[in-house]
Amino acid sequence: MRNRILLIVIMSQFAWLHAAAQMNGQWGDQGDGTYRNPVLPADFSDLDAIRVGDDFYAISSTMQFSPGMAVLHSRDLVNWTIIGHVVDDLTRISSNLNWNKMNCYGKGIWAGSIRYYKNRFWVYFGTPDDGFFMSSAENPAGPWEPLHPLWNVKGWDDCCSFCDDDNQLYFIATHFEPDAKNNKRYNIHLFKMTADGKSLIMASDSIIYQAKGSEANKLYKINGRYYHYFSEVKEEGRVIMMQRAANIYGPWEVRQLDHVNKEKDREPNQGGLIRLQNGAWWFFTHHGAGDWEGRPASLLPVSWLDGWPVIGQPGADSIGNMVWDGKKPIQLSNEKSPTQFPDEFDSTHLLPQWEWNYQPRAEKWSLQERKGFLRLHAFTPVNPADKRKLWMRAGNTLTQRSWRTSTNTVTTRIDVAHMADGQQAGLTHFSTTSYSVIGVRQQQGSRSLFYSQNEQDTTGPRISGRYIWLRSYWDLNGINQYSFSVNGRSFIAFGKKSQLTWGSYRGDRVGLINFNTIRDAGYIDVDHFNYRYSK
Repeated sequence: MRNRILLIVIMSQFAWLHAAAQMNGQWGDQGDGTYRNPVLPADFSDLDAIRVGDDFYAISSTMQFSPGMAVLHSRDLVNWTIIGHVVDDLTRISSNLNWNKMNCYGKGIWAGSIRYYKNRFWVYFGTPDDGFFMSSAENPAGPWEPLHPLWNVKGWDDCCSFCDDDNQLYFIATHFEPDAKNNKRYNIHLFKMTADGKSLIMASDSIIYQAKGSEANKLYKINGRYYHYFSEVKEEGRVIMMQRAANIYGPWEVRQLDHVNKEKDREPNQGGLIRLQNGAWWFFTHHGAGDWEGRPASLLPVSWLDGWPVIGQPGADSIGNMVWDGKKPIQLSNEKSPTQFPDEFDSTHLLPQWEWNYQPRAEKWSLQERKGFLRLHAFTPVNPADKRKLWMRAGNTLTQRSWRTSTNTVTTRIDVAHMADGQQAGLTHFSTTSYSVIGVRQQQGSRSLFYSQNEQDTTGPRISGRYIWLRSYWDLNGINQYSFSVNGRSFIAFGKKSQLTWGSYRGDRVGLINFNTIRDAGYIDVDHFNYRYSK
């Protein structure tokens, strides 16, 4: 008991702040050896993370965005960059994720796990309608092997692979499919896998836990014991739970690892436990209650009490509580996150921060047709007569995550000289609950500026020049204002201010949109897309 009290006292010496740190724009590396949560104030949902040597790797779900399943890298657990994606072709999962259907918002690639064993990186993930998939790679930045369907099944999620000391592979996942009375059971199943990790041994199926909302599964073996990490819904909200056992099939002991305050903590849960080279433990997690920026990522210290990991600051009941700042786990002087926002389109491939809304139409975009430009050819959206969904069904919409920080400015320069009648192109923010666009529309050979927000259109001045600069500015509260320029120096505000929103488990996205409601005709050349922010 004395050691437990001493540990709690030591933990309380950290200068923990509260959620106000995020609300005044303070986040990530503070430049003085400390950090503040969130460390990534944008939509990095359904995280899992591991350490391999001196490097840390994480994955984040991407739903219908392509390429799918983002891979991140860090050297200090605070500064992270996107280095690639696991899935280059979403149609390997379902044709519904292709540009000509686009009807899977909130579906697609859900939570998964990343592990390193047998000298390879292994990623497993689930989709609610199409089952489980896996891939592996020698380099986490890619290339990843072509996606392999593990099990075609509906109503399952939140899986993890595990390699035991004898090289036996296991697979854990939640079956949330409702029963005949529409009650979701949330049974957590454990399977053995074949040696290649590409098939489940169905005869080995065993249910090891069940509770309201029990999911977010991870498996670990620590000091000879098996630990099953998961979350479940209690009266206070979604909390982090843990089971442990001497045998992987139990019997299991179970306990709660953290408390949550929905309004302040936003329910940290999906994440990964990480042991540093010096023996310290940390937890990299998303916040499960989404706001307009989605589900951001935070880093929490982990202490061990009586053989149980306690996430956050231990309370008098030995259960952890959310923390909002502290000393960085690894002190490196040259790390900075993120570093990949500006894009001059002078590479042979898109930078890894980009993700298309659904699988793009490959022959309708290019970085090669005009050097130093992204060319986007316009084609008709899915069901162009449906104005309510028009903006969500426009193929080849290229996006980035919108960050929640003090000031954000995106500026793009677009060559509109080769637009065609019926074409609309510009800069957009969108989620499934709202959208806004500033751009150029061509009708009867004449091009005009326009602003559209949730089916309400405003037509602006005629655009006679070849180039137009479009800009979006938003603040910490997600209030956005568009502006435009015809010379790149003087910008004029245009359109109403709008509130960024989230929907279908996704935060707001900012990006480029281009389509033609009449026919496949016209194109734009995007010179650059520069995202600048300050904390």
